Amino acid sequence: MVSLTLEHIGARYGRRDILTEVSAPVQGGALTALVGANAAGKSTLFRRIAGHLRGAGRVRLAGAEPHELRYMPQDTGMSAALTVYESIILALKQDRGGWRLSADEFRAVDAVLHRFGISHLADQQLPDLSGGQRQSVSIAQALVNGPKVVLMDEPTSALDLNRQYEVLETLRQYAEETGAVMILALHDLNQAMRCCAATLALGEGRILASGPTLEVLTPALIRRLYGIDSRVEHCSRGCPVMIVDGPADRALA
Repeated sequence: MVSLTLEHIGARYGRRDILTEVSAPVQGGALTALVGANAAGKSTLFRRIAGHLRGAGRVRLAGAEPHELRYMPQDTGMSAALTVYESIILALKQDRGGWRLSADEFRAVDAVLHRFGISHLADQQLPDLSGGQRQSVSIAQALVNGPKVVLMDEPTSALDLNRQYEVLETLRQYAEETGAVMILALHDLNQAMRCCAATLALGEGRILASGPTLEVLTPALIRRLYGIDSRVEHCSRGCPVMIVDGPADRALA
């Protein structure tokens, strides 16, 4: 099983500290949500883990090497004049070098297209895709090499409800099948409660809570993160649902 440990991680832009003393363990084999308000530093933390930013602290991996990590940012900037199939081949070859594809590599491209239900887009040009289609392609690009650590920044933000469910289920299955560490930055806390076994709550430049999702996402923590009053109830099928009651009374915060 793969694991990732953050030890006293820090990051800053100019003179402003964005992250200070971020520490948490993350286990593979299930989805982990990264939650927090806008500008809390979620994207910064991903860039720091991926090695795109320098800073204090240490990122430790067990069961994986640094080249087996993939980071999918929010803005993937798909403007290149490539087909979907070509773009996934390019992602596959990122660490392998050369342009000749083996039969196994062709099968890997076909398999990831099938896994995410986008085989019908294979011959489409990237600039001609909708926002949701581009996001699906980005996810396929991130997983085509079978990475052991995956960081995805709002992977469902451009998807309709049906595709959100399909993609999150597929990502959950991938984590279970491979034992990979998969951290998803999510704004929809109901998605986190439904699909993510664990949650990291980022605020005030550090991890305020980490652990099983339903233990982390308490009304008190949500008030602290987002400044809202909320409650968690259960639907007729027994699934937890977060209900927002309104802005928190700051006098009680």
